[in-house]
Order: sequence, then structure tokens, then C-alpha cells
Amino acid sequence: MSKTIIRISQVLLLVTTLLFVSGFSQTKEKVVSDFKLKNVDGRFVSLKDYPDAKGFIIVFTCNHCPFARLYPPRLNELNAKYKALGVPLIAISSTDTVVYEGDSYALMVAKAHDEQFNFPYLYDDMQLAARNYGAQKTPHAYVIWKKNGRFVVKYNGAIDDNGMEPEKVKSKYVSKAVDDLLAGRSVATPETKSIGCQINMRK
Repeated sequence: MSKTIIRISQVLLLVTTLLFVSGFSQTKEKVVSDFKLKNVDGRFVSLKDYPDAKGFIIVFTCNHCPFARLYPPRLNELNAKYKALGVPLIAISSTDTVVYEGDSYALMVAKAHDEQFNFPYLYDDMQLAARNYGAQKTPHAYVIWKKNGRFVVKYNGAIDDNGMEPEKVKSKYVSKAVDDLLAGRSVATPETKSIGCQINMRK
């Protein structure tokens, strides 16, 4: 083999290695920090309150958004199914209550009672959790998983592929992500586009 061919082979190997390292760094998992937010029952809730949890389904939602209003029964179903398997659901409202008075804490309490929420519904009045996660819409779902004492985002996006007609849902993104993780598999679809009302961040 000539020296020219050897050098070309070495260059190709170097380029392949650099591309692999670059691709790996771009897919690095996002680590999210804990929060301590007021629940509709008056108590403060954080992730550390669930020491035995394998992970969590975190859903940013609110009272006023028409699209978010379609999902409470499905959120109850998700929590009923996965909390027993070590993956409880926590809902968080981070909308600006100055702009949307319907998302006040008092009305959150009323909504949780009227719709019989079986999961915590937390008030993120300073929008710290939403900024930490990068939440954009209501609803915007995350599946986070415990890894070496920290929580990493394994999925983020829509809850499923049909908000208007739950009986016609074909892809249950959140459920599939949790099922993959519980089975020890990588999440097949780690990200989708969340659809709903924009979360307006105060400056």
C-alpha cells in the first residue's frame, strides 16, 4: 500500500472519529434540577419527596388553554397507571397570571377539585421550573429519569398525537417513552413537537 493511500486512510479515520464525537456531544442528555412548588392542597412538592421514584412524567399545563383542557382525564389515566410502577405524574402551571387571570392559584385549586385530579398540580408563579425545563406550550410533557442521582430528560413534547379525539390516538408518546425506559430500552421517539398555547415568559 502506498504512503498516499495510508495517509488518506488516516485522514478519513480522523474525520470519522471527529464526527462521532461531535454527534455524541450534540445528543447529550439534558439534566434538570429539582423544584419546590406549591400544590393545590397547600403543601409544597419537590422531586425529592419521591425517593423511590424511577422517574417522573412532568406536564406543563394550565387552566385557560383550550388544548390543555382536553387532557386532564388522560393525565389521570397516566398517573394511575405509572405511579404504581414508580413513575408518578406531576403537573405544573407556569403561565403569567397577570396576563391570564384564569390561571390564578385559587382557580387551579377549583379546577383540580372539579376534575378530580389524582396528581399534584403545582403553581410555578416565578416560572423557574418552566425556564429550567425549557417548556414552551401547554401542554408540554417531559419524561425524566433518575441517573446517578440526577434527573435527565428522556422525552419531551406532546402527550400523544390527537388532542381533540382521544379515541383516535395512534401514538401515545409519553406512554411509549415510559414503557421503553421501564423495559430498559432507549426511548424510540425522544422528542416531538408540543402543541398548545404558548407559555409567555415574564422579562
